Amino acid sequence: PMYFLLQNLAFVDICYTSAITPKMLQNFIVENISISFRGCVIQLLVYATFATSDCYLLATMAVDRYVAIYNPLHYPIVMSRRACIHLVTGSYIMGSINASVHTGFTFSLSFCNSNTINHFFCDVPPILALSCSNTDINVMLLAVFVGFNLMFTVLV
Repeated sequence: PMYFLLQNLAFVDICYTSAITPKMLQNFIVENISISFRGCVIQLLVYATFATSDCYLLATMAVDRYVAIYNPLHYPIVMSRRACIHLVTGSYIMGSINASVHTGFTFSLSFCNSNTINHFFCDVPPILALSCSNTDINVMLLAVFVGFNLMFTVLV
């Protein structure tokens, strides 16, 4: 199970760094430090999905190590292949839900000015700064989801 979890952790790490690196390299070559609105949506969705999944996978790996150290005789039963698949699938589902909610609520705002962000990395605060709508709900939603994800992964 440990190697299965490490494979998924490596995959997630590659995916969420791949969401940012191509645009960063393009900006170094072209010297145009901006990202389009559509590119921002895709980048934020991919990055948030895999970054959240990464947190849940790390929590899963912590549980795996805990069971291996403190209950070594029960380890094959508790951390079976099926249990690991369920935990990994759950981390991907939680990452997808978190990213979909953040991206959906962030890009449902109305934007008054330019739809070009002067960054290679698209993050929620620069997007909220471009909005001419009320962003209080988005900030509250961000705090709730970050708090929930942090509490759930740390308290495991």
